[in-house]
Amino acid sequence: MRFKAPVNEQLIISECKRGNLKHQELLYKHFYGFAKGICLRYSLSEDDAFEAVNDAFIKVFNAISGYNEANPFKAWLRSIMVNTAIDRRRKEMKYHLQADINDTAPLIAPDLVISQLNAQDILRLMETLPPLHRTIFNLYEIDGYSHDEISAMLNVPASSSRVYLSRAKEKLKNALLSETQKHG
Repeated sequence: MRFKAPVNEQLIISECKRGNLKHQELLYKHFYGFAKGICLRYSLSEDDAFEAVNDAFIKVFNAISGYNEANPFKAWLRSIMVNTAIDRRRKEMKYHLQADINDTAPLIAPDLVISQLNAQDILRLMETLPPLHRTIFNLYEIDGYSHDEISAMLNVPASSSRVYLSRAKEKLKNALLSETQKHG
């Protein structure tokens, strides 16, 4: 078994600030999985996520000289990834009609089925959401943005952000119920 030497992130970052291409490649490879995981949540496909990751890393390398090392790098990188993916989605959303879901009574899935879901199952359930619902769900529930921040990012009223979040949750409940019926 081959062991990797620990990565010195501070050295890589400082060399990236100097424009060192080798260290830019190291930074890209080191944080690629982290970045792709973020972008996948806001993309319609793996190809879209890949493009968002690459666009975001270009922004990272252009802005890294302004990165303040007193702040956590991953948080700085995460915000660039989220904003880049959201910018790409905002452009795409102009061309997608948003369909409303029917009002339904809240449904609760058995704990047994929920405990048996893995990450792939959850991602598959997330893909059942309309793009805007999924984006707002990710921003609010996973990344912790407020409805006012989401409103500014997506150019939608904060009240609409709340409605879309509620609809996303309801749609996920319905998808989860459907999943329980398959396994029940």
